[in-house]
Amino acid sequence: MSMVHVAPEVHLVLDPMSSLLAAERDDVIQYSMDPIVERIDDLDKIADDLVNSLAPDRPLLSSFPGRENTSYNAGIYSNLFYGVIVGLVFSGILAIVIYMLSMTGGL
Repeated sequence: MSMVHVAPEVHLVLDPMSSLLAAERDDVIQYSMDPIVERIDDLDKIADDLVNSLAPDRPLLSSFPGRENTSYNAGIYSNLFYGVIVGLVFSGILAIVIYMLSMTGGL
């Protein structure tokens, strides 16, 4: 955010961002906001990445191109695996209960 000195002899400056022509004053301190804007842009990218991590079909910030559905596919396979494991455990417990009841003559 720099000022262009249009006429230094009469102390006129131009703000190139807003095209504002004004008198230069000694009592006004101006700071450059460029480093802060760059940091805010980085934080904006990180915030967008956090939002994108909630949707399985969105690309992540540090992922390679073409990996948009990786989280979706990983979720399907892991849920399928855990479903099979829980189903086998439940079936095993049910088989043991049926076997114990048949041994005691309950059925």
